Formats: sequence, structure tokens, C-alpha cells
Amino acid sequence: MSDAKTKEAKPVKETKPESKEESKSEPKKAETKTKAKKLAIVRIRGETGIRKEIKDTLAMLRLYKKHTCVVYDVTPSIVGMIQKAKDFITWGEIDDKTLKELTSKRGVKDSKGDLKPFFRLAPPVGGFERKGIKKPFASGGVLGNRKEKINDLIAKMM
Repeated sequence: MSDAKTKEAKPVKETKPESKEESKSEPKKAETKTKAKKLAIVRIRGETGIRKEIKDTLAMLRLYKKHTCVVYDVTPSIVGMIQKAKDFITWGEIDDKTLKELTSKRGVKDSKGDLKPFFRLAPPVGGFERKGIKKPFASGGVLGNRKEKINDLIAKMM
């Protein structure tokens, strides 16, 4: 009897987590493919006082200098890098109109004629928000997730 119970219990335990994981992961993949969000990431702060691991993360994002912008699709690796460097950058979901304007005004082509993967911007006309570049956007500063308001900042910086 004990053999029958263990044989029955093992397949039930193994199939439940697999089916839950599969059912959870499949809709997430489908959602990200249908939405195809693009994130604009702008470096706000300079290099002084940065730990090496954060500096390396900014280099992986191709944010070498202040007022540089890059555009990426939303992936878990990009989101992780953003969270690591959140005290030096601001980001948000860029719309198609702003992306077209950014590539036409600030897009630079390399020697092969391909568009470079980053955009150099000017400091924003009228300055940053009132509390400066060391506070999060939610409390009146500049840093962190701006959501759709990143489009307004990029327009001020072009």
C-alpha cells in the first residue's frame, strides 16, 4: 500500500508545478511580444563617485556620458540593469512620435551607414525638475521611472 501511495503522489506533485509554471510563463511571453514596448533610458548624473559595478552596468547599457539616451525593448536583463543603475538614470516608455523625432534630429550614422545605438542630447531647456538630479522623480526630482513623461524630457533635451 505504501508503494502505491508514493507512486501516485510523485506524479501529482511533479505535474502541478510544471503546469503552473508553463501556464504562468506562456501568457507573459505572449504579452511582451504583442506589446513590444520600447524604453528610453537617459543618463542624468556623471562619473564622479560611481562604484565600479554600476559604472560597468552603465557601459553595458551604452550610457558612457551625461545626457546620453538609448532605446531598448523591454527584457528582463534590461530591467535588471536599469534597477541596478537607477540612481544615475531616468527611464520611461517612449512613444513612436518621439522615437521618430529622436532618430531624425539626433541619430548619427557610422561609417557603414548604420544608425548608432545611442543619442547624444543637450541639457534640457529650462533645466531639470525643481528638486534636482539627486532625488527620485516621484518626489520631485529627476531620477527613476517617468513612464510616459520621458517623452517630455527628451523633447526638452533635443
